[in-house]
Amino acid sequence: MTRHQLFVHEDIPFTSHNSCAVVHIESGCRESADAILKQAEEVVLGDFIEGSDPGIAVATGDQLDPALVAFGKDAKTMVLTQEKARKLAKNLSIRLKGLGGTEEGVIGAMAGLGLAATGNDGRFVQKGQIREILGPCTVRTLLAAGIDAITTMDGRIVDSGYIMVEENKSVKPCPVNGRVILFVEEREGRYHAVKRD
Repeated sequence: MTRHQLFVHEDIPFTSHNSCAVVHIESGCRESADAILKQAEEVVLGDFIEGSDPGIAVATGDQLDPALVAFGKDAKTMVLTQEKARKLAKNLSIRLKGLGGTEEGVIGAMAGLGLAATGNDGRFVQKGQIREILGPCTVRTLLAAGIDAITTMDGRIVDSGYIMVEENKSVKPCPVNGRVILFVEEREGRYHAVKRD
C-alpha cells in the first residue's frame, strides 16, 4: 500500500492532509474487479473518519493510461473536479465510486491510481513486513522485511549497520522505478530514516 500526497488548497475540502492510499494487488489475484470494489467499499465504510468524503477506484494494469497518470500529477498541483475524474474513469472503464458526503473522494481515488502507476511517487505504508518493525533496527532486518535498497539522498548505498527510526514508528520507504527504496540521512555518524512524499 502506498500513500500519495495531493494538492493542499483552500478550495479543496479534506480531512487532514489531502492524501490518498492505493492498495496494490498482484496480477495473480483471482477476484474480479467488481468483487474487489465491493470488498474495498465494505472496508472503507467500516473505518472512515466521520465527515470525510471517501472514494474508491479499481483498475487493472491495462487501464493505467497516460491520461490517468497526467490526472494524478495534476492532482498534486491544482484543483480538479469530480466531473473530470468521473469522465476519465468512464473513458478508461475504471470502476469508480463515491462513498459519502459530496463524493469528492473520487478525485483522490483516480489521482492515486495515476500516481501509483508511475512507480515513482509517494511512500509505502505497507510492504512485506516493514510495518511490523518499529523503532531503530539493522539494515539487514529492513532488507529482509521487504526493502530493496537503503540509500542516502546523495546516492550512497547503505548495506550494513543500524538505521535510526523514531521509537514505535515504522520506516516509510518510497517506490522508485519499481523498487522499494528507504532514504536515510547521516547525522552525527548515524543513519536516520527520512520520510519523503
